[in-house]
Amino acid sequence: VLDVLIIGGGQCGVVAGFALLREKVRNILVIDRAPEGREGPWRSYARMPNLRSWKDQSGPDLGIPSLTYQAWHEAQFGVQGWERLRLIPKELWNDYLLWFRRVTGVPVRNGIAAGRIAPARTDDGLPCLDVETSAGPMLARKVVLATGQEDAGRWWMPDFVAALPVETRAHSADPVDFARLQGKVVAVLGAGASAFDNAATALEHGAAEVHLFCRRAEPQLVQPYRWLTFAGFLQSMHAMSDAWRWRFMTHVLGLREAFPQDTWNRAAQFGNFRMHVGRPWTGASLAPDGRVAIATPRGDVAADFLICGTGVRMDFAAVPMLAGCHANIARWSDRYAPPAEEADERLGAFPYLAPDYGLVERQPGTTPWIRDIHLFGISTTLSFGPAGASINAMVYAVPRLAQAIVRGLFEADLPRLWADYQAYDTKIAELDPARLAAE
Repeated sequence: VLDVLIIGGGQCGVVAGFALLREKVRNILVIDRAPEGREGPWRSYARMPNLRSWKDQSGPDLGIPSLTYQAWHEAQFGVQGWERLRLIPKELWNDYLLWFRRVTGVPVRNGIAAGRIAPARTDDGLPCLDVETSAGPMLARKVVLATGQEDAGRWWMPDFVAALPVETRAHSADPVDFARLQGKVVAVLGAGASAFDNAATALEHGAAEVHLFCRRAEPQLVQPYRWLTFAGFLQSMHAMSDAWRWRFMTHVLGLREAFPQDTWNRAAQFGNFRMHVGRPWTGASLAPDGRVAIATPRGDVAADFLICGTGVRMDFAAVPMLAGCHANIARWSDRYAPPAEEADERLGAFPYLAPDYGLVERQPGTTPWIRDIHLFGISTTLSFGPAGASINAMVYAVPRLAQAIVRGLFEADLPRLWADYQAYDTKIAELDPARLAAE
């Protein structure tokens, strides 16, 4: 029985494993369904050239200078190479994470997909979790879902787009054969950074036209994550009242991710790129000629291929690992009623998490075992602020997760530890009876 099974071998899962090793929790395993080197988004659906984070921020290193990206980069390319670097190329970040995993000794097994989690008990009575995997069942006392954007939900697109033939549309997180879009008209829904990344990639592959549609009359140009990157917020937001957590984080999540100047320039340098503001999609249908007719408030638009940069929606039932408990996972809407002007049904579906990132029961006593399932991806944002899916929050969030897991393991072991303590009789010195004077 593992003490901790971490599902997801990207940056969140590996760094969480490293933090546990630092706390001497060694009976752990990290699994990932992808082959080695393909974990996370960096070599799949991340279609930007560089990370948008500052190059010198602390992240996976957890404050250890020799483990920083800067230390790795200077070892590879020299100090001058670091000084010339403006932003970190995503491929180099991926290489750094693989190096980090190797030198920290985090145990990772690739090519293993996880499934349903259920309660179990060993022959000698130890309570644990039984995790279905493609490599057979695995038992663990604690399970961490470090699966990034999909830890408690699914990639989402409008139903009328999802109903179209798969060869005519994709989500920005899907594999896309961009070479096939050469000479085609591409329509992109969304005006966040990932939507722009996909628009630019289509343009770079020779698309005839790319039209990007923003439902807002004014695109989001202010990036709130730049404001909140300070110790007070990243370290303490999780401990604030529900009212303050909801007020701050629903506003941040409601704004979506702004696109930086480099991202705009990458697309806008093409004369065949157009951004349509204040023009949402209201429907879509397949035309007789095989193209897609997109309905908007300002008339229909014809396109050959659609890409939705529409992010994720919380949907516990869509997560295979949560199939046995999804109906009893508490949501924010179950625990907090915001003022009318702050209400948001979509964000109310986020999980309401315990201080240790653990799931909380909607109906107490029905599935008590879910307290040992800990989320560490995008779904933690409403409860903790930037945490599981944020590089610059790692230095605060990962140790907090590791220490909480250690505390949970310790608490569960208290009866056994008490018995061990009472039986402990190892002497640290031997006395010479001749030197003892009996009065």
